[in-house]
Amino acid sequence: MKSDITIPKVENVFLAAVQEWSDDFMEKVWYVHLVNDSDYDLDSVMVVSKAFGTLDGEMKKTSLLRHAFVKVPAVSVVKIEMVEKNVLQLNNEFMVTYFIGNTLYDKKFTFRKNMINEHATEEVPILFLNGVIVR
Repeated sequence: MKSDITIPKVENVFLAAVQEWSDDFMEKVWYVHLVNDSDYDLDSVMVVSKAFGTLDGEMKKTSLLRHAFVKVPAVSVVKIEMVEKNVLQLNNEFMVTYFIGNTLYDKKFTFRKNMINEHATEEVPILFLNGVIVR
């Protein structure tokens, strides 16, 4: 019975943390984006995020944040959320679920603690900005 279940592989869909200027905070802040570098539209996209880890010897975790997008067109980017400075010291996990046609895809993307920093950036496809990519 388990052999009847096929789990499709997520390809050309990834997350990127990009630093942008915020007039609200009057400093650069990190925003996580969902990048669809595939030839297919993503339908009914759901992103659930949380941060967790040990900080100063104490276990910390944030509440779950949920984001929904009706459609993410092929070869496009959608901004998910801002990652606060204090949360960068924790593991930031994003569970992404979406449909392509009638097939359900899901994948867990994790920015490990202190992974999001200016020294770990590379050019993000489609955005053409420097950011930290998790595939």
